[in-house]
Amino acid sequence: MANDFWADVDRHVLRYGGGFTPEIIDRAEGSHVITEDGRRVLDFTSGQMSSILGHGHPDIVATVREGVAKLDHLYSGMLSRPVVDLSRRLAATLPDPLEKVLLLSTGAESNEAAIRLAKLVTGKFEIVSFSRSWHGMTQAAVNATYSASRHGYGPAVPGNIAIPTPNPYRPDFTTADGELDWRRQLEFAFDLVDAQSVGSLAACIVEPIISSGGLIVPPEGYLAALHAKCREREMLLILDEAQTGLCRTGDWYAFESSGVVPDILTLSKTLGAGLPLAAVITSAEIEERAHERGFLFYTTHVSDPLVAAVGNTVLDVLEREDMPTRVRTSGVQLREGLEKLHAEHEIVGDVRGRGLLQGIELVVDRETKRGSDALGSWVTRRCLELGLHMNVVQLPGMGGVFRIAPPLTSTEEELAEGLRILGRALTEAPLAEFS
Repeated sequence: MANDFWADVDRHVLRYGGGFTPEIIDRAEGSHVITEDGRRVLDFTSGQMSSILGHGHPDIVATVREGVAKLDHLYSGMLSRPVVDLSRRLAATLPDPLEKVLLLSTGAESNEAAIRLAKLVTGKFEIVSFSRSWHGMTQAAVNATYSASRHGYGPAVPGNIAIPTPNPYRPDFTTADGELDWRRQLEFAFDLVDAQSVGSLAACIVEPIISSGGLIVPPEGYLAALHAKCREREMLLILDEAQTGLCRTGDWYAFESSGVVPDILTLSKTLGAGLPLAAVITSAEIEERAHERGFLFYTTHVSDPLVAAVGNTVLDVLEREDMPTRVRTSGVQLREGLEKLHAEHEIVGDVRGRGLLQGIELVVDRETKRGSDALGSWVTRRCLELGLHMNVVQLPGMGGVFRIAPPLTSTEEELAEGLRILGRALTEAPLAEFS
């Protein structure tokens, strides 16, 4: 039967990225996915970085069962209580002036809407983003994405400008002691922005922690300085918190620690806890200006009541369990475990991240920081064989970076088991084959 399954995959499934995980998944529960042959695999990616409450959380299951029978989908111009309730509750978790909410389906869609909104209210069209960015696969989002998928699709939309990613582990501008000189890098970046701009800078869109670009945490003070650069040029700042929002980093939102409040915030992944729900949140002033200019973003699933009800349940659980505090505690356990692996294994070049969004970068030589795609792939496969699903990011000029994002509900025992399996895979890695 498994052979028939994979034959059907080869015959009928259009490939949309890298290779498929070589397991047939039958079901999922809590922090595990279960294969068709009954093998339990610890899920250190929370599905696609989304199932923050684990798989099949009973509160989510109950909401879906009730909601699909009562109110599943409406005409896009109709509103329901779950939509308005979720909008109000999201605004209450955020600092002023963020209070106007648009509910959508995916992260790409929310970034698309945010960029469209920024262009309309500023009357300008140029968009700045990081050289390691990933903001989605729809038109405006993919044109602000530089970490992958740009080749072979024809001309990009005019007005997209990349700036260097502030990577402390692989600094391009350095201080006298070899640390990343991010201030000089940022000055250089905006000198290039100004040189390329035709005078129509609308917005800068970045993640507060660059996730798909290699789990990179910008240095303290960077986001505030970036925000100032935007203000100098009358650009809006859009923060994409698809993966960092809603307690993943130990705060409700990753931007909180920066002292910066964005002009537009986008959420997705974590908001729906595995279901397709996203949001764009901005100020009343920006929303009013957009409305006056005829802002249009009708989609089939805008303001859908069923997933909005799920979003309300997600907030219920996060609040009831004081999830920021829980994640800070779990994050310490995860970080200490990863630092221990760093001390024990030469192939672990760096550990970085916050809360339950952390990463390790694998290298074949710590001194030169030379990476190996093959090494990252080998460790990924071995972890899966041992019962741990990991996600490795492999980008040019970097080693394999494991994005570690277990469910926020993970137990101490589950985190310890994942660290144990990862440690065994690192121990068994045949380094000589990749040197």
